[in-house]
Amino acid sequence: MELPPDFISRTKLLLGDEYALLEKALQEEPPVSIRINPAKQIALHDGYAQVGWCETGYYLPDRPSFTFDPLFHAGCYYVQEASSMFLEQVVRQHISTPVVCLDLCAAPGGKSTHLASVLPVNSLLVSNEVIQSRADVLKENLFKWGFPNTVVTCNDPHQIGQLTHLFDVIVADLPCSGEGMFRKDRKSRNEWSVDNVRLCAARQRRIIQDVWDSLKPRGLFIYSTCTFNREENEENIRYIVEHLGAEVLPVFIRDEWKISPAIKESFPLYRFYPYRVKGEGFCLALLRKPDGVRQTIQNQGSTFNDRDVPYASAQAEVESSRFNVQGSTFNAQSSLSFLRSLSDADSFHFEFNQQIIRAIPISYQYTCRLLSRHLRVLSAGVFVGEIKGKDIVPSPALALSTCFRNEAFPSVELTLEESIKYLQKEILVLPEHSPTGYVVVKYKNIPLGFVKNIGNRANNLYPKEWRIRRRP
Repeated sequence: MELPPDFISRTKLLLGDEYALLEKALQEEPPVSIRINPAKQIALHDGYAQVGWCETGYYLPDRPSFTFDPLFHAGCYYVQEASSMFLEQVVRQHISTPVVCLDLCAAPGGKSTHLASVLPVNSLLVSNEVIQSRADVLKENLFKWGFPNTVVTCNDPHQIGQLTHLFDVIVADLPCSGEGMFRKDRKSRNEWSVDNVRLCAARQRRIIQDVWDSLKPRGLFIYSTCTFNREENEENIRYIVEHLGAEVLPVFIRDEWKISPAIKESFPLYRFYPYRVKGEGFCLALLRKPDGVRQTIQNQGSTFNDRDVPYASAQAEVESSRFNVQGSTFNAQSSLSFLRSLSDADSFHFEFNQQIIRAIPISYQYTCRLLSRHLRVLSAGVFVGEIKGKDIVPSPALALSTCFRNEAFPSVELTLEESIKYLQKEILVLPEHSPTGYVVVKYKNIPLGFVKNIGNRANNLYPKEWRIRRRP
């Protein structure tokens, strides 16, 4: 690997005698690591070693073909770089009660799926990505991960910043110069320059400033990059402290993790070097916003504050809600037995919008409505299904949801070959005497999605945009 000359000279000044160790590590093959979905437990193979700072993170001895593993597409695990899994330690050590959390730069979904798993029960996760194509990938990955308390948005940070004091926690894995990913990403090496480092550092400060007002007083801001230089790490943390009044908080680490401290700074910051840890370059700091006057969100003369809305009045609104779809009136809670395909269905508010049925956790229906008024919401809660004529076509996200009731639909177990065929969106022929109608297809007893069995064949309902395009 040929490294940019300016990167070499700058990083030698940064690391001193240890630079040679970094350069050697960057020439080696990167480790392969995955993170298991705790709600979709699967058997682990021999030879998997646990990532020290992540309870569900594992190193693999080699890189299998994830594309042709149905369990990968079912959301049983996520392929994620190990260093970035350190986010789990921040959550477990500093967040103990339900929160409204924003993952600001969330695509493709590594940190969002991780947050969905480790945030306290009954938290709400809002995952945002400003680029539409990347936001679509983010939405797909969160559908597959299956946790219901999630919202996906596609907005610029300054738009989110107008939601004053909405979030208890903001996670900002900011766009950076990518020095820590050089051995995995040729593009980051080719695009690197000193000017780009400075541009990234300035853009990171602009993003922080834009979104800062949406964080509550005393709220937590988790800052991270996958780069080594000080401009995008220590210098930006100092900027947040000096200009926004934040306090940098410590995170307990174990010596055997070999995580490095900040360079030339006394505040806690956590650096991951590939010659010290089994992972890529990564840097993280935890900050707390200073206390201040709590404001509310303004929208066309109305004032909204989620915690000020009495639960009883919200519940009454749900029970009285009715929706008109193609001339037919549906009761959102009980008229369609189809909606009982979710466990604990009474804890959800069912919304019908442009033929789409979504199940929103009642405890956050008001927040979701608020987000829809201010932001471009791509998904919220569980995508249950779509009304087509007199029929309701179940969504694949329903089968993949962690709150899906397996007994709600008949199911058929597929072989590996049949599962790959299904994931390629090819027509299936189910075993003789299989039930007709909507059927869940499974691999190793894990749902993959739906087919509509019409007897002589089964119409494949797997989304076209999700399909495997390669051949084994």
